[in-house]
Amino acid sequence: MIYSLITVAFILGYSFIVFEKKIRIDKASTSIITGVICWILYVFSGVSFEKISGQLMTHMGEMAGILFFLIGTMTIVELIDAHDGFAIISTKMKSDNKRTLLWIVGFITFFLSAVLDNLTTTIVMILMIRTLIHNEKERWIYTGIIIIAANSGGAWSPLGDVTTSMLWICGQITAWHIIQRLIVPSLVSLIIPLILATFMLKRTGTGIKERTKPKLSVVSNLERYAVLIVGIFGLLSVPPL
Repeated sequence: MIYSLITVAFILGYSFIVFEKKIRIDKASTSIITGVICWILYVFSGVSFEKISGQLMTHMGEMAGILFFLIGTMTIVELIDAHDGFAIISTKMKSDNKRTLLWIVGFITFFLSAVLDNLTTTIVMILMIRTLIHNEKERWIYTGIIIIAANSGGAWSPLGDVTTSMLWICGQITAWHIIQRLIVPSLVSLIIPLILATFMLKRTGTGIKERTKPKLSVVSNLERYAVLIVGIFGLLSVPPL
């Protein structure tokens, strides 16, 4: 009976997460409440206190490990951004052909997401696209490809997605094997949408903005390159093969 109630509580909690926008309750709050309710019900299942305490500490330890890992990763990402390291990437996206630019954006996002997390990569790339594409409909196409590329790129790296990070931290996968097995499927999941999106764009036109003069910055190009290279190298040095 208790386990049935736990299942019902989980399904209800997950439903609240799915319909977050409609019910206007933050999914983080729903997740915490659902987890607390499930653990409270589990306490009344007749399992000994020692066993429940051990299981709770194990799960809390795993979540803490993931959290500290993500905090460290995001700190490095923020340091790169604070020193205009991502500006180097935006300067490389040079093309007057909107179709070519779409492929450049897609592959830059794909490989950048393998090092950074999906959300950060998506935000960084969309901010770059906003400075290049002024046609709203075309910008939606670029945004869609960025989201697909970010998720595809995060799938084949232990650093690119929270799910793969959790599996890697728990020892379920190794960095080399996940790269070896998922790099090709991830590329396919990017290339097919890229091909379809290519025919939705005109080759050239007024959709590409002219690049404005770079803003004055106290950060030199040497410092930008140094922070970007050191930051990415630091992130790549984390997972053992």
